[in-house]
Amino acid sequence: MSASRPRLSAGVSVLRDTPAGRRYLLLRAWRYWDFPKGAVEPQETPLQAAVREVREETGLTDLEFAWGEDYRETAPYNRGKVARYYLARTRQDQVTLTANPVTGIREHMEYRWVSYAAALQLVTPRVQLILDWAVQVAGPGILRTENTS
Repeated sequence: MSASRPRLSAGVSVLRDTPAGRRYLLLRAWRYWDFPKGAVEPQETPLQAAVREVREETGLTDLEFAWGEDYRETAPYNRGKVARYYLARTRQDQVTLTANPVTGIREHMEYRWVSYAAALQLVTPRVQLILDWAVQVAGPGILRTENTS
């Protein structure tokens, strides 16, 4: 019997530029912080799944894939699952954590818009690789060091 294909989930490393600098959206499920992501359904592409998961998990609909449709995948984890992440920017700051439409269970307990440095304190090494990739692709953002009033 041949090895089965890994289960694929898809998500988005969502960033937002603020007056205080670039912020990344992280969601907490139990003790783990991650970007919004979920299972790819049979009838959708991974990018379609990623956009759907962000909308379902956060309410964010204003995603701009300013760096194209490139992605980064994790090594297999959790019984062979692979997570594929895209990179998008949003202007929305309000996040609404909602229940899974199929199970009715809320998947995330908390969200935070955090700086790169703060994200490093929260994420696992698997997610840190995605965070580092996002910074490499999008750059560090505008650093706010002066008062420009």
